[in-house]
Amino acid sequence: MSNQVPVAEPVPKSVPKPDPDPDPDPDSEPDSDSDSDSDPVAVIGAGPVGLTAALLLARWSLPVIVLEREPVRAPEGSRSICQQRDVLDIWASAGASAVAEEGLAWTTARTYYREQELFSWRFADTETLPPCVNISQTRTEEILEECVAARGDLIEVRRGLDVAELEQDARGVTLRCATGEEIRASYVVACSGARSDVLRRALGVSFPGESFDDRFLIVDLRADLGGWEHERRFYFDPPWNPGRQVLIHPCPRSSYRIDWQVPPGFSLAEERANGGLDRRIRQIIGDAPYETSWVSVYRFHSRVADRMGIGRVLLAGDCAHLYAPFGARGLNSGVPDAENAAWKIAFVARGWAPDDLLETYHLERHAAALENLDVTAATMRFLVPQTAAERDRRRAALDRAAADPAMAGEIDSGRFAEPFWYTGSPLTTPEPTRPAPAGRPPKGAPQTLAPGVIVPDTRVRIAGRPEITRLRELLRDGFTLLMDGEDEQLADAARSATAAPVNVVHLKDLGSSAVDMRPGEVWLIRPDAHLAAILPRPGPHDIAAALARATGQSATGKSATGQREIGQRGTGHTHPGGPERAKSPL
Repeated sequence: MSNQVPVAEPVPKSVPKPDPDPDPDPDSEPDSDSDSDSDPVAVIGAGPVGLTAALLLARWSLPVIVLEREPVRAPEGSRSICQQRDVLDIWASAGASAVAEEGLAWTTARTYYREQELFSWRFADTETLPPCVNISQTRTEEILEECVAARGDLIEVRRGLDVAELEQDARGVTLRCATGEEIRASYVVACSGARSDVLRRALGVSFPGESFDDRFLIVDLRADLGGWEHERRFYFDPPWNPGRQVLIHPCPRSSYRIDWQVPPGFSLAEERANGGLDRRIRQIIGDAPYETSWVSVYRFHSRVADRMGIGRVLLAGDCAHLYAPFGARGLNSGVPDAENAAWKIAFVARGWAPDDLLETYHLERHAAALENLDVTAATMRFLVPQTAAERDRRRAALDRAAADPAMAGEIDSGRFAEPFWYTGSPLTTPEPTRPAPAGRPPKGAPQTLAPGVIVPDTRVRIAGRPEITRLRELLRDGFTLLMDGEDEQLADAARSATAAPVNVVHLKDLGSSAVDMRPGEVWLIRPDAHLAAILPRPGPHDIAAALARATGQSATGKSATGQREIGQRGTGHTHPGGPERAKSPL
């Protein structure tokens, strides 16, 4: 499927003010009473996406206020449990590496039809972060909250404030809460979850899509199930849930999450009262002792907002999109939403990029949302066929796979979450020698590198930097110029082309042969680790043009200006207001 789209020194709490516009628009709105340069970025919602957004904004030294409607956090079961490697990487960059450390890294996925195993697959071994971990959303939120509490210098969390109205002007956004409180913000990242109808209506955003009648019963339990500790099991039409599915995920500390597809009229109260819930569990785990910690019934939706960016307000996570859970594409797409929003808001707020850069948030993340919608909708058509013809096709596909393992490719139990490719983004410089991939590679196969694709997180060994073990740990402090040679003219061109932080990394210093760089190439890598450009034997003009495009300057013809201080090259230059983990270039 293609992806084409139309802690160091103390840091200031205020955002440095960009150079004034030399030709102010006489018809523009008057300044508000508040100076937008000192107003915080408001994050609406203190779920995992909102907390991630707050941490990433603070990492760029921006003050943040998090507004949460619930007065206290209520621990509520496993919910979104399966976190993909690239999301673990983003959390690690925000200081939340404990999610990967505490999560259970399962290795094998088994798929059954009735009582027959159709096929299994394993994640490829990795020396970096695990391909995925299972950990309850409740624990993930606790870890992120601990990280937020440690950033009290820049992040304020205020609970019990339900945003009922918002109004934008030329300098910022005014948020009015149901309590009558009014808050002024420079920008807003709305991570307020699925129940954000009031907010979406206030922004004029529609939320088209569909809802599924079938329900899914979810049980978190603890039991000793020897041999299942690192296996995900998916059952089509098992005898103990005929005509429907069951999914079993291992979790930390001998815990398991079990999902049953149940009929539209299913009643959890009746199931508890007549002993049906215990019988369901026993049909899977046998006589093993167990205890449940959470039981719930969900109805799943497939919806994407028609706009994810409206001026200074960006929608992220469930506020912007809802998917069926098979493939784990909900939270695993919400966290990249937060990262995309954070670096772009920071670049505009700092004066490193024109306002038009914010428009690319919608272009890139809406395209990602539509891809996820397509993938999960296809899975749901296979899992929950809506017509007799669809049911017949599914049964025939399962029967063929049972008779011939070579037909297993017809079975759709969900394609696991993957980073989106910004190959068609206006920020990406195409390169004919590195064409965009025609579609996703088979499971376990390496991705094809091209502009717009995320950089593989290979292991590196850097002299004098033992704390750096993965390539992407070098890539989130601004734009990165990864060079096969040591052409200082190219490095100077990059630093002169933008006021944003630019780090120069030399391939020879990485101590790795796993980076698929061709001789003479220069890679320009975005702050979210995606390739903005792959340039074969470029000149200074090529570097400057790629950076102008990647920071949104090409679309406006304007050169973003801002404050930057660069020391002697290669000896620890810093960028005030940039990420606090900024390191010396290699």
